[in-house]
Amino acid sequence: MKIVSFEFIKKLIYEINPSQNFYSLNKNVKADILAGIIVAIIALPLALAFGEVSNMGPRAGIISAAVGGIVGGLFGGCFVGVSGPTMPMASQVAAFGAVLAASGSNDINGVFSIIFLSGVVLICFSFLRISKLIHFVPYPAIAGFMCGIAALVVIGQINPLLGVNVENNNDPVGVLLNLLNSVKNTNFIVLAISLPSIILLFFWDKISLKINFLKDIPSPLPVLVIGSFMAYILGMRALDETLFISSIQNDNFSIYYPDLSRFSQYIGPAIGLACLALIDSLLSCRVADTMTGTRHKSNREAFGQGIANVISGIFGGISTATATTQTVGNITFGAKTPLATITKGIAMLLVLLFLGKFMSYIPISCLAAILIKLGIDIVDYRILPVLKNISLSDLFVFVTVLFVTVFADIIIAVGMGVLISLIRYYKQVYLSIRMDNAYSYSLLKESKF
Repeated sequence: MKIVSFEFIKKLIYEINPSQNFYSLNKNVKADILAGIIVAIIALPLALAFGEVSNMGPRAGIISAAVGGIVGGLFGGCFVGVSGPTMPMASQVAAFGAVLAASGSNDINGVFSIIFLSGVVLICFSFLRISKLIHFVPYPAIAGFMCGIAALVVIGQINPLLGVNVENNNDPVGVLLNLLNSVKNTNFIVLAISLPSIILLFFWDKISLKINFLKDIPSPLPVLVIGSFMAYILGMRALDETLFISSIQNDNFSIYYPDLSRFSQYIGPAIGLACLALIDSLLSCRVADTMTGTRHKSNREAFGQGIANVISGIFGGISTATATTQTVGNITFGAKTPLATITKGIAMLLVLLFLGKFMSYIPISCLAAILIKLGIDIVDYRILPVLKNISLSDLFVFVTVLFVTVFADIIIAVGMGVLISLIRYYKQVYLSIRMDNAYSYSLLKESKF
């Protein structure tokens, strides 16, 4: 007697089978490794910042970036997606920590237990095969989100580019309102490094065409080397150490076993965190699809993020998701397979273990220049020529998602895109779910119990 049909099992695990990820690792080795290293350099200060935002510390951000890169690359559903901590995930982790503290529980293990359980919930989502609904998000919503992210990145790097220290560069309204004051307080020693860095980034392609041995070197690498050398010559470190990346202290890994005795208290926040990670990741994958002309595996991505969050929670890292900015950078720098994000994860792990002190010689202004160039590259320029020809409803979607992303909240913008897709394409979504369920039911009916 057959317990369950092999066809049913194949259908159940088809979307989460990572074999394609493993088979692709040797297809673009040189470019992927270079892209992974550059993305790691860009991801490092972000991981540190997101660790601070989460109130779990910068080390938790680095662990999340390492786990997300390695595990997300091996098991994720987007070949060029880069996983790690993101601002929405870090903010949500901080909120959960504050709630636990308010309830009288200051046990850090509670936060990591929620992260662990959110990974389990994501794995369940992958088996339910609901993640593919992201494909119904309309293009104007995706374009609005991409342009909004680009604006956030550029605005957030204005003050670091000028060498102006402010408390919060993540508030675009505050940065823009104080722009004139920031210009007046420009640190001209910093500007002497950041301005040439931006010029070099924009003209690197033309320079590399004339010098053959430079053609395979991504532009951020010489910017970091030259910028660090200039900072040393100008004695900038002696003037103000805050203008450089903070040194990362080596530390032993700790194991945080999930506290399942408080499952009923943790499962609600875990489901919310899992939903946020799913939306954040799948929208980033959708952005990658528009740039590469490919189609990611949504349910496999949910599975990969689930495994990553389970491991991250155990080892003391904050939540992971596929990061839009780093994914776009990964594509821009020539990545084509998961080897790039795996390289990024390994590089982050090595930095944590061995190379932290060397990072402290890199000026933040160099990273600001790289991120501004990356932000400009994020803009979906394909939407611009057709704006005058699209319908008013599509224009409304584009503008609304753009402004909500920049001036309100990324996740609200994402939620709006999903809601709009459900309203506009409810028939296709309904039929897709019905067809998928009918096929699964027919396979189950054929099984012998």
